[in-house]
Amino acid sequence: MEFLSLLLILATGIHWLNTQGQRKRTALLAEQLRPYQIEKHMEQLTGAYMRALGETEPERQLQILQLQEQAEQQLASESQNLAREFAKLPAPLTRAFKVALPFIDQLSPKASFDMRRMLEVHAEGIQRTVNNLQDFSPKERSFRMMGEMFLMQHSCHWFCKSKTIASARMLTQHQTRYEQALDGVAPETRKAYLAVVQG
Repeated sequence: MEFLSLLLILATGIHWLNTQGQRKRTALLAEQLRPYQIEKHMEQLTGAYMRALGETEPERQLQILQLQEQAEQQLASESQNLAREFAKLPAPLTRAFKVALPFIDQLSPKASFDMRRMLEVHAEGIQRTVNNLQDFSPKERSFRMMGEMFLMQHSCHWFCKSKTIASARMLTQHQTRYEQALDGVAPETRKAYLAVVQG
């Protein structure tokens, strides 16, 4: 009985510490995002891409996608600015747990990843897609852009909460699994992203 009571106390303590850490990280990211309209641009672009991809007439599809150029440029620019500003923060504040256990990063640095580097990876991926140096068709480019945006959102939710919660949110919000988003980004993004989360 004492053992069960001890386990309950331990579980309650871990949960409380996790919740405190999540609140701090969520507040930090919200403060950094405040000057930008990144979420608004992502929402607009996702809606427009889905509408365009549902069009049967290629001309109408192209018209909808071309109207998104300004929002795409703004998203790319603001993502770069966010990454630049976030990079100025000290390392302890910017670490996210790979496993939702408080202080695990102190036992092993490999148990966490640095959100500063993660935001750089996402900003570069979005900018690369906007530049479209590979000359993708508008339809291919919109799929790539959605992959880049969804993975960035996933990283933000992972930083604030956990990978499990981030993956569940992406599935609920976009009907997209984590592995699908990872497959949808540029190979350069995927390689850099995996180096951050597996490093």
